[in-house]
Amino acid sequence: MELTASKTAGALGEHIGMSRDKIDEVQMAVVEACINAFEHSGSDDREVQILLQVLGEEKNPQGLEIMIRDQGIGFSPEEVATKKGSTSTLPQKRGYGLMIIHGLMDE
Repeated sequence: MELTASKTAGALGEHIGMSRDKIDEVQMAVVEACINAFEHSGSDDREVQILLQVLGEEKNPQGLEIMIRDQGIGFSPEEVATKKGSTSTLPQKRGYGLMIIHGLMDE
């Protein structure tokens, strides 16, 4: 699922003239977001919906919008960041997904 979404995002990025570096960033963020949605939704069906949309006019594209949704109960990203940063001085092996996604994407 995440690899297909990543390849599709890459193809759309190429189609609208994104740089190779930006396409790589988009693909990495898509993979990370899909995996997070699938692994951490807490939903019984573990279904993940992916919407990729080119913004703007066909002859003048303005960007790419990607939405990845699950049927989970949701969470507060700020609360998760506070919990991770407050109690342990040991390096974490997991839990960097949102930080990676936010670092790579505009919104």
